Amino acid sequence: MTSGSIYMVLLLTLDAGFDSQANKDIIKAHHMKPVIYPNRRNTKTPIVIARMFRWFDRDLYRLRYKVERTFGWQDTYRKLVVSYDRLPEIRKGCRLLAYSMINFRVTFNTS
Repeated sequence: MTSGSIYMVLLLTLDAGFDSQANKDIIKAHHMKPVIYPNRRNTKTPIVIARMFRWFDRDLYRLRYKVERTFGWQDTYRKLVVSYDRLPEIRKGCRLLAYSMINFRVTFNTS
């Protein structure tokens, strides 16, 4: 997938439960890069564990965690979980207000 001289990579981040060679092959067949946390089940030796984490991109996986954490915070606001509004502008305004409240709480937390 090229756009001029810029190469675009589509990423798919998944939990350790999806860590299998079959899943990675399917993701690669769709021209995507799998970012799957390595599952340590059935592995006890440190060398095998180190080999599993060799190609794992922690920075991309941390970004996934930030997005999931934001969705978790969003669930604390009942108005956003079940949308009663008919106009998309009102729904978007409520979401932006909730996100600004979340950012304010995280930025100015004194505890």
